[in-house]
Amino acid sequence: MPLKLHTIICSTRPTRLGPKVAAWFDTIAQAHAGFEAVLVDLADFNLPVFDEPKHPRLRDYVHDHTKAWSASVAAADAFVFVTPEYNYGPPPSFTNAVNYLVHEWAYKPAAFVSYGGASGGLRSVQMEKLLLTSVKVMPIPEGVALPMFNQHLGEDGFKPPELQDKAAVAMLTELARWGEAMKGLRAPS
Repeated sequence: MPLKLHTIICSTRPTRLGPKVAAWFDTIAQAHAGFEAVLVDLADFNLPVFDEPKHPRLRDYVHDHTKAWSASVAAADAFVFVTPEYNYGPPPSFTNAVNYLVHEWAYKPAAFVSYGGASGGLRSVQMEKLLLTSVKVMPIPEGVALPMFNQHLGEDGFKPPELQDKAAVAMLTELARWGEAMKGLRAPS
């Protein structure tokens, strides 16, 4: 049975371009035999700045948006974060979404499709990896960085060079290996 992969669109800005990048990546993820791929848009959860009255480690959520986000994260075996770089760092929506939960993230691997200007969002990814390790997510080294990504946006969506398609497949293959290896860590003890 394939692993459940959640590809998460991290930006929630009204003018964001992440959904176009994510649609390109999702096509590749859907074709990968190691995963049952699901495209998740963080904007759909409408998460305000953390507003739960109790610490997330207790899993005693009172808000429907938190319960829905918890169920989504808990259902995944692995993650790919489609992330821009805002002011040399991650979008605040990403940081907020990670901080909403604790246990749901644990012992799952993650990879990144980053996009931006000359750096391709790599500075954002470095900070995101650090935050994810605090909730026991294993960020893998392989990733897809899309520098000057807006040059590949057109009427028919996002079409990067073929080399990026190959990088995405290689990243997914490695992510599937980590996902399989980490299954035992997630098993009830």
